[in-house]
Amino acid sequence: MTFHLNTQADLEEAIHALVKQDPRLEPVFDIAGMPALRRREPGYAGLAAIVCGQQLSTASAAAIWARLTAAFDPFHHETLRKVRADRLGRLGLSAAKIKTLKSLAREIAAERLNLDVLANEDADAAHNTLTALHGIGPWTADVYLLFCLGHGDAWPAGDLAVQEAVKIGLGLQTRPTAKQMAPLAEPWRPWRGAAAHLWWSYYRAIKKREGVIASGDKIAAKANAVLNKIPVAKRSSAAAKIAAAKLPGSKT
Repeated sequence: MTFHLNTQADLEEAIHALVKQDPRLEPVFDIAGMPALRRREPGYAGLAAIVCGQQLSTASAAAIWARLTAAFDPFHHETLRKVRADRLGRLGLSAAKIKTLKSLAREIAAERLNLDVLANEDADAAHNTLTALHGIGPWTADVYLLFCLGHGDAWPAGDLAVQEAVKIGLGLQTRPTAKQMAPLAEPWRPWRGAAAHLWWSYYRAIKKREGVIASGDKIAAKANAVLNKIPVAKRSSAAAKIAAAKLPGSKT
């Protein structure tokens, strides 16, 4: 069953379920507090906005997107499919991003791609559908699924802030890679998208609190102490396995 984060109430319900499902998140939630739901426009326009913002500062991305939406109102895939590439270039888009936006527009026009139906697909399958498209990487795919479609199980494994937050919150020796983040998130299915909101909130909180990062080991110790009080038979097999394992490449 696919869950959606369409409202703040949906997110709060999922967060409470997560903390109950994995007690290691209790001290994380204590510091992070309840995160606020973040949503963006869905469809072609939503994905195009994410593509435009790739590898740019927030200010630069906002300026380019403002010029694009002013030049093409409404912002529709048919319009972008037909417009000349040099006109898009004058608005600030790189050649690579122009190619990506035009490729997406052709896929949608040919009905080979329906962005809206991805909200009801398995998160991993939807992720693979998007990353198979020209110019769409894992981060872009996950941000679209999570923020534009409200997919409750989308997991932005490559996001550096989430990686750093997980490292500190779970007391890991090193920051996990995107590949290592996948098994770490298994105990949080089918609410990995809600978990991402929680970890982002936690990251912002610890960056604001002087000395909290240095005390990451104490936070992890508290989380593990809570988990260890629960009989193994009552823990999920994934949570138990991950709690007992060391990440590849971590120090012994």
